Amino acid sequence: MKKFKRIFTYAFLGVASFISIFPFLWMVVSTTNKSVDVTQGRLLPGAHLLENLRTLFETVNLGTALWNSFVIAAITTILTLLIGSLAGYGFEIYRSKGKDIVFNILLLSMMIPFAAIMIPLYRFFGQISAHAPLIGIDTLAAALLPTIITAFFIFLFRQNTKMFAKELVEAGRIDGLGEIGIFFRIYIPTMKTTYAAAAIIAFMNSWNNYLWPLVVLQSPSNQTIPLLISNLGSGYSPDYGVIMTAIVIATLPTAIIFFIMQRHFVAGMMGSVKG
Repeated sequence: MKKFKRIFTYAFLGVASFISIFPFLWMVVSTTNKSVDVTQGRLLPGAHLLENLRTLFETVNLGTALWNSFVIAAITTILTLLIGSLAGYGFEIYRSKGKDIVFNILLLSMMIPFAAIMIPLYRFFGQISAHAPLIGIDTLAAALLPTIITAFFIFLFRQNTKMFAKELVEAGRIDGLGEIGIFFRIYIPTMKTTYAAAAIIAFMNSWNNYLWPLVVLQSPSNQTIPLLISNLGSGYSPDYGVIMTAIVIATLPTAIIFFIMQRHFVAGMMGSVKG
């Protein structure tokens, strides 16, 4: 009975794994086929990968779009980690009568869809464009500023900070460290798994962000990779082989980062659940 149960378990997990990974396999195979083969659902590799790559680089400025996405994602991730960890650390370590009220208000902000504040945000950046053109409409700064920090990351860091040994803070103070020194020299090295988990989430969210850059970025030179892929599919007769090639290239950075940091990601997320 136990052997049968184990066989059933492995069979079920195998089928579930295949269903999960099949779209990615089909996407990779499609990069080697012509557009007509992709639309017909061909599942066998072809010999048109180099042709699709050449067409992609000749049709669009892929390098610029990748660079723009990387700049936005990298800056957003760094600032998200810094601001989110500072806020989560402060909410958990320091005592205040009103901190729980403020924290609950922050959590309520997670219930507001971004589409509801998109128009006010656009008007805001439109008004400051004349006074601060570096962060106005059609700049990379305008694309990343509204997404730097969300209540989720503050919540994630606060929950994980519950597992942080408060005795280390007292020990740092006794040794003469200031509050900033305690944060950077004790807290950050201790919470590296939380930072890894938050970095993966922040980078992926920023890299794949489509709606706000679509609204605020207007010049082709400021185009990000999701906007470029969307434009490839909006033509009268889109080349699906080329589109799949662009999607695979756009997926590689986030996939590489996740596989490198996946162990820390799991540990960081489990810490937030335990907290």
